[in-house]
Amino acid sequence: MYSKEEASKLRQQFWITFGKYMKPILSAEGLPINWVNYKTGVKNVFFKMNAEQKYATISIAITHADFATRTLFFEQFIAFKNLFNDAINEQWEWEPNAVDEYGVTLSKISKTITHVTAFNQQDWPKIISFLKPRIIALDQFWTDVKPVFEDLG
Repeated sequence: MYSKEEASKLRQQFWITFGKYMKPILSAEGLPINWVNYKTGVKNVFFKMNAEQKYATISIAITHADFATRTLFFEQFIAFKNLFNDAINEQWEWEPNAVDEYGVTLSKISKTITHVTAFNQQDWPKIISFLKPRIIALDQFWTDVKPVFEDLG
């Protein structure tokens, strides 16, 4: 078991490594991008990646506090589900009313792998191989649909 400090350092080192690995890859628009802290440019819509003790996950989190607005955004993602599936090329979990680790209700579209840990460097290639193609595909998808979400805001 790791102390909080050790766990924090390992997690931080993983994300530094992932960031260095992704740095040469340009966005779908051909621009340099910070893949680790992906900015969607739309308020309350986030692309999140987590690598924890027993799993890694990538998700779209819709965090509007207003239920009706959050629902509207989630329904718009559903309207783009075929385009999303074509870009991602796999099935993700769609949760209109998920709860995050802080007890906050949000809408979430996500994919998770289990039996990996950010605390074991031998798992890092597997985690990176999981996250890399998915964040790149999300970026391509987002390039195509972002204007619609900007108009919803």
